[in-house]
Formats: sequence, C-alpha cells, structure tokens
Amino acid sequence: MVPLLLLTVIVPALLSWPLGKVMAHLIEPGGTSLYGRRTSELFCRTGGDALTGEQDWKQYLVSMLVFNMMMFAFVTTVLALQQWLPLNPDGKGPLEASLIFNTAASFVTNTNLQHYSGEAAMSYFSQLAGLMWLQFVSAATGIACLAALARALGGRKSVGNFYLDLLRITFFVLLPLALLVALVLVAGGVPMTFEGAAVARTLEGATQTIARGPVAAMVAIKQLGTNGGGYFGPNSTHPFENPSFYTNIVECMSIVLIPMAAVWMFGRITGRMRDASVIFSVMMILLLVKAAAAFWLENAPAAALWGLPVEAVPNLEGKELRFGAGAGALWAALTTATSNGSVNCMHDSLNPLTGLVPLAGMWINVVFGGVGVGLINLFIFIVIGVFICGMMVGRTPEYFGRKVETGEMRLALLALLVHPLLILGGTALFAATPAGAATVLNSGAHGFTEILYEFTSAAANNGSGFEGLGDNTVAWNIATGVVMLLARYIPIILPLAIAGSLASKKPVPETSGTLRTDTLLFGLIILGSVIFIGALLFLPVAVLGPVADHLSAASH
Repeated sequence: MVPLLLLTVIVPALLSWPLGKVMAHLIEPGGTSLYGRRTSELFCRTGGDALTGEQDWKQYLVSMLVFNMMMFAFVTTVLALQQWLPLNPDGKGPLEASLIFNTAASFVTNTNLQHYSGEAAMSYFSQLAGLMWLQFVSAATGIACLAALARALGGRKSVGNFYLDLLRITFFVLLPLALLVALVLVAGGVPMTFEGAAVARTLEGATQTIARGPVAAMVAIKQLGTNGGGYFGPNSTHPFENPSFYTNIVECMSIVLIPMAAVWMFGRITGRMRDASVIFSVMMILLLVKAAAAFWLENAPAAALWGLPVEAVPNLEGKELRFGAGAGALWAALTTATSNGSVNCMHDSLNPLTGLVPLAGMWINVVFGGVGVGLINLFIFIVIGVFICGMMVGRTPEYFGRKVETGEMRLALLALLVHPLLILGGTALFAATPAGAATVLNSGAHGFTEILYEFTSAAANNGSGFEGLGDNTVAWNIATGVVMLLARYIPIILPLAIAGSLASKKPVPETSGTLRTDTLLFGLIILGSVIFIGALLFLPVAVLGPVADHLSAASH
C-alpha cells in the first residue's frame, strides 16, 4: 500500500509544484516565454478583438457560456451525423436522440458520464473530433475560470480574456502534457491506430472481432483533464486502455497532477502562496484519508465469502487481477477525489462501506476536484468559514483584504445548496418512480445506492458509474444531462460573481483583529467546514444506502 500511495499521490504532489509555476507563467498575460508571447500574438492577430480586449468577470462569464454553447452545438451535430462523416471504418450507425443530448452535455461539462460503449457506438471521427476535442476544451474552461477567480481575488477588476486563456491553456499546458503521456502509454502497450477493428480466429476456429483505434490519444487527455471518458465501455479496466500495472501507475498519477498544480497556480496568480499551501494541505489530508479508508475497507473479503475458509482474501470481486484489490480501491478514491470518473474496477462490486468512500468524495467535491473547478468549489467553503469566524468574534469577515458581506453570503449559500439539491432531488424522484426503480439490477439498499451514485456522479461532474443500472433510457439520459449542465455552470457562475463583488470593494487594512487565512488554524476551520457541512447534508442518505447495505450483508 505505502509504495503504491507514494507513486500515485506523493510523486504527483511533488511534481505539481513546478507544474503550477509553469502554468501560472504561461497563463498570465505577459508572463509567457518567448515562444508563448509570439504564439499569443499569433492568436490575437487571428482572433482580432475577441482575443485582445480585457474583460471584467461578467464579460468573462458571458464569453465562457457562449463558447460552451457553441461546443455543445458542434458536438451534437457531429454525433447526429456520424454515420455520414469520415473516419468510420467500422460503419457505426446513428445514435438515439436522448443519448446524443446526454453525451454532448456530459463531455461539454467535463463529466464524461457514458451511457454507451464507445467501441460499439462511436466512429473514430466522433471519438476524436467530437469527444476528445471536448476533453481538451472543457478542461481548459475549468482552469481558465480558476485563473479568472484568482485574478479577481487578487484585486483586479479585469480578470483577463476567456478566449485567450482558453487557447493558452489548451496549447501550452494540456496539449504538451497529453502528447507526453500518450507516448508513454503507447510504449506501455496502449494501441494508437486508425485501422478498423481486427478480425481474428480463436483456437476453436471461431471468428472474433477486436475493437481498436486511436486509444492512447484519448486516454491521455481523459486522465490529465479529469475527464474520465473511456474509449471503451469498460474504461480503464479494459486491457487496451490500461494494459499493465505500469500503465495503471502512469494513469493514476495523471488523474491528480493538474488538479494539484492548479492550487499552486492559484497561489502564484493571487500572490498568496501561504494561502495556497493551507488549501493544498487541507485537500491532501482529505485525499489521504479517503485513499487509506478505501484500501482498508476493501482489504476485507466480500460479504459472500464471510465464514468460508477463504475469508481472509481481500475483495477481488469486480477487480482486474493485474491490478489487485488495493490498486482498484486507490483508483476509486483518486477518481472521485478529482472529477475524473474513470474506473479500473467495478464500483458496484466494492464492499458497501468502500462504496461510501467515492460517494463521499463526490458529495464534498472539493478534494482537488476537477481541473480548476475543484478549488472554485472549495472557495465557497472558505467564504462560509470566514463568515462564521467573523460572526463569532463580532467582526465583519474579510477574505484577501475585502469584506465578505450579506450579498456574498447569499451567493455562497445558494452555491452550497445547489449540489445537494440536484443529488437528493433526483435520487428521490427516481427511487420513488419506475423511471429509476425499474432500471436497478439489485433490490433494497444496494439498488438505492445505484440510483444515488448515478445522480451524485452527474452532479459532481465526475462521470464514474456504480453500474448495476440500466441507465441508457430516455428518462435517465435527459435527467442526468440536465443535472450535469446545471451542476457545471451554476457552481462556476456564483463563485465568480462573489469574487467579482469582492474585487469591486476597497481593500481593508490588516490589523491585529484580522482573521489570517494562511495559518494552521484557518486550515482546520476549512477542514471542519467541509466535513461538518458535508455530513449534515448527506449523512441521512448515506445511512439509507451504503450503511444499510453493509448492515444487511452483515445480518445474513
């Protein structure tokens, strides 16, 4: 466990420091290298006024929303017409309308929830020009919004230019890293080809069709961009996406690398590295607790083996034996600490309490999270923590030298409540109606957990699946598609509005009574806010699902 944890968590944490410095250097206006400056000049000459003008937070948000609507329209068109488009050597046919909506919403929002098997449903063109392209620009959108938030908190009324930020992040950060990781994966045995499916004969003389394609390119950005959308239906359990323990380590490291680096990028843009250190420490504590809990709980045997001579064996149900129970549990913790959503084991087969670990990660949704947006989500808890502390000492709360007042708190509480409302409201509706109840493959608490996990994954923009659920229906496609869209943009809009409001206020001089936000004490306040608020919001539903499932298994 310790060597695996060191490789997949500690090594990316160390690499995140220089990467965060490079990201801030490349993304900040005027802070790029000679290559970056000349390329940015080329961007500006090509894009004209759209790339040269500075934007306030409102203009930045409008640009982001307009571009994302264009992304949605373009990919919807690609998916609807894939049977007539090029790079379709296996003759993939048309997709059902609600599945097109769900898939476009999923990849636009950096969720990558998949109600289809990519190798069976999608052409190479759809995978590359549609879905993989979205994996780049949706990830770049999240990082760009974090950069805008950081500039606003740093006191700037101009938060940059969304389109220029998007291009810089895509071409200077994501594309080079994805190329590097893709080459490493190809060396590890992940296929990269434009040839059609291979046809082979088995030893018994039967014919077998083996799907393949440009897999390495998509796997690299799916991990680095916390996308999680797999080329194949089984995702990273498939030997073509994740052939060996070696590639498993590389992909695990890729999942958390950029979310960790985004914290240091935030610190450098705001000029408050001590605050970034506190935030990073809080996130790292939560991640290590999650990973250790998942590994320990999954080291117990499956309930079906209790009382048998093989009881001491860890739970290997739903695991790839080339990875083992430990690597599967660790991946489950990492993929739901970020909003990655890829899987290398079947979450439906996790021990019930182990299944609570990924759910908890998505419920709080701040443990590094998706690229950029994880820290944006934590900003809401920071604002609430600052406000509570200010009220306790009878002083107007402040953050980064600006007063946090009633208007900011209204927005923060609204942002805080959107997440549980989408999860609990959707779960209640589908658990009480045939739309959800008729699609679960297990009865009782486990079936309830399957519904709960699907809405949790959609609302957290995670995209992982508990499975055991017949989710490719019109009701599931539309419901989760709407949830993904609301859960992506509301938690970006409201924090940026708070930051913009703070930026418009006059700085308040720091005095002996000012609550410092770069101390161990404030780190404990953030940690307590996340844990206690998360428990208040989700503990009842946890008892109805995974806890009840565990107790039910224990009673048999």
